[in-house]
Amino acid sequence: MTEPDTTYTTDEGAPLTSPGEVGGWPKLTIKYPTEPEAVEALLPVGLEAVGDPIVELGIYCVPVHGEPEYGISTKIPASFRGVRGQYTIGIGIDQEQAIFISRETNGQPKFPCSVQFYRLGDLVRAHALHQGTTFMSYDGRVTGTRTPLGEAVVKNEWWIKAMRGVGAAGNTWDFPPHVVRVRTEGTTSRIETLEGEFVLRESRWDPYTELLPQVGPAVAELVTTRFTARDITLDYPLDPDAFWPYADTIGGSRWPGTRGGPRA
Repeated sequence: MTEPDTTYTTDEGAPLTSPGEVGGWPKLTIKYPTEPEAVEALLPVGLEAVGDPIVELGIYCVPVHGEPEYGISTKIPASFRGVRGQYTIGIGIDQEQAIFISRETNGQPKFPCSVQFYRLGDLVRAHALHQGTTFMSYDGRVTGTRTPLGEAVVKNEWWIKAMRGVGAAGNTWDFPPHVVRVRTEGTTSRIETLEGEFVLRESRWDPYTELLPQVGPAVAELVTTRFTARDITLDYPLDPDAFWPYADTIGGSRWPGTRGGPRA
């Protein structure tokens, strides 16, 4: 078997990045349609479903704390106070040191997850393992390239920062729920289309098949974006009584849980 050519150079023959560089990787973006009522059920009171019910998974490798962080994010379309964006269900990462501080400071719904993601020539593979279950896998190949010629990107993402009262006795809060707005700007420089097999598996800890079931074909792409700005700000509070049923979650994500663990 002949190994694919993995030498990516400019027209002058120079490498696009330094050999072994972990920065600048494209993100593997997988989008699939789900049921509208599934999206609505996961959104806390105060956030509203908007647009088509498309689940977006982002599998990535970025340098964090001086080393590569592999992660998988899950987002669903939502608006807050008239601003369209995406509500983040969870971000599984392989760096424990970034999990708890991110949740404490910004409400970022991170949880420990083993993520594999790589490209070899036109071959692209990824999988995510959490609590003993490989709940997501993708195996595909690059089929084409479309360059959006500096297409501007402006995105809003919604997190929730909240802290229930010590002992969680009744509906009490040490810090009542607030929406955190994450606004990013950038430029998309390259998009590569993919064809392959995308699989979501049953998992009590990552209940995609139960709570965000796939009801149509998935679309996968490798997306390279140059980000120019990212602002994380505390936005408006949510109704603490209405939010209480959403406060119990699975493993640091925003999947709804039961006290002490995943869904029964």
